Amino acid sequence: MFGKRVRHINRYRDIAIALIRNGFGFIVEEIDVFHMLSLPARIMKQSEKTPKLSLWERIGNVIQDLGPTFIKLGQIGSTRSDVLPEEMIKQLEKLQDQVEAFPFSDVQAIIEAESGMRMEEIFADFHQVPTAAASIGQVHEGRLTSGERVAVKIQRPGIAETVKTDLEILRNLAAIMENRFDWAKKYQIQKMIEEFGKSLIDELDYKIEGKNTELIAAQFEKDVNIYIPEVYWSYSSGKVLVMEFVEGIKVSDNEQLMSKNYNNKIIAERLIQAVLHQIFIEGFFHADPHPGNLLVLPGEVVAFIDFGMVGRLTPEMKLHFSNLIIGLMRKKTDAIIKSLFDMGVITEHVDKDELRKDVNQMRDKYYGVALSEVSLGESVQDLFDLAYRHQIRIPADLILLGKTLLTMEGVVEKLDPEISIIQMAEPIGKRLLKERFNPKNIGERLWKDVSDYREILVDFPKQIKGLLNVVNNGNLKLEISVSGIDGILKKLDRISNRLSISLVLLSFSIIMLGLIIGSSISHQNSMLWNIPAIEIGFVIAGFLFMWLLYSIFRSGRF
Repeated sequence: MFGKRVRHINRYRDIAIALIRNGFGFIVEEIDVFHMLSLPARIMKQSEKTPKLSLWERIGNVIQDLGPTFIKLGQIGSTRSDVLPEEMIKQLEKLQDQVEAFPFSDVQAIIEAESGMRMEEIFADFHQVPTAAASIGQVHEGRLTSGERVAVKIQRPGIAETVKTDLEILRNLAAIMENRFDWAKKYQIQKMIEEFGKSLIDELDYKIEGKNTELIAAQFEKDVNIYIPEVYWSYSSGKVLVMEFVEGIKVSDNEQLMSKNYNNKIIAERLIQAVLHQIFIEGFFHADPHPGNLLVLPGEVVAFIDFGMVGRLTPEMKLHFSNLIIGLMRKKTDAIIKSLFDMGVITEHVDKDELRKDVNQMRDKYYGVALSEVSLGESVQDLFDLAYRHQIRIPADLILLGKTLLTMEGVVEKLDPEISIIQMAEPIGKRLLKERFNPKNIGERLWKDVSDYREILVDFPKQIKGLLNVVNNGNLKLEISVSGIDGILKKLDRISNRLSISLVLLSFSIIMLGLIIGSSISHQNSMLWNIPAIEIGFVIAGFLFMWLLYSIFRSGRF
């Protein structure tokens, strides 16, 4: 336990130093948890100096300085253009896994511990120098004893513990920062850390990536133009993933493609069709189709590799997203706003008039533009920029979808600048419309709705009976929340206190006046039963008046 605390303290120190070094010393000064650290004097002096870089560049430097967990979180964050500003997204996209490869002795120890077998029993050949090294793990090339050529991904030693520790610290800091800084509350730092952290934890389990690979392979089982590598489960685990080695040309390597006489237009068309099929038909898609994850095999066959990042769309999400794109293409403001409402992402705090004005402005951008000239990725990005401006939170999988379309469009444009994704998406759009209005599908949706309402109707009498029992037993409690009620109550207190003073003064005046007039008419002094009533009345009333004033002023509600 003590060792864990020491590691946490050291990590807090690393974070504090990175913040100060990049001009964020004010955050360190404002957050109590950093006050327990003994930071070097030379570091503290740096807090007075701000590096001559933009705010976003300095944020990028902090993330890069803090290593694997923060870099991976930043890379995940670069997909969330709905919650982060464009300038920050650009910096996050530049983050690189600048890490050294870990030694072969660790590789061997992990593989043997995970498989329960010696390396010689699994591999006839194994390259000790990795082909790629990243923050989470590294990849080696090898050959199984059965002869298959494989790519072996091994998780970096201790990375799981490092990630969990960093996430724990980040959750704590996020909670403190939301209480101290308005900008942290605006960006909902805690919610972002939870969401990004979940994605990162998933990446630590290679079994998830293996299952993703098999699910997408099943989508193209009968398509000879798309290739997905095989997973060798006998030697794979949460920390080791053994997959078929795919040797091809990177989709971005035009010189190599030309040397093999490959047709770039065919490659582009197959890539588009494959991605659109995954998104709109299957609802499960490779969410990172950058050139490094796309290879071209003989016969213009497109191979997808690395399935660590995937997206999922429910039938409802597919429907709403397609409605959103149709509304944008048809320049229908109401259809766009309705789709956003249907997604459940517009809160009551959104200014509907401002939203409508911005949607109209975005719609006008596409007015008169030929469908073949419209960029699907750009139009989706415009929607996400609009969402950011109005603090509309879009479901994470829809953001991944937008990022996937934008990435694919960039790849395809280099292969064939004249190709139109929108036009290629038209057949899929028609298929979706047919499916939507298919009598069988309509019947299934109606039956689902009837089933939902049937459950509500069946439970309704029981709920009414329960409510009546509560009312009859006198246990019904009604809570009413009124915005600004404290201010209203304070004002009412002041009014009532002033009325009280006025009534006391009025009563006092009437009584005294009556006694004075009575004594004047009768030409007698103010003695009642030999008691000086007027004089004593003045004293008592004056005392009560002073006591009332003191009480009201003391309460601060005059």
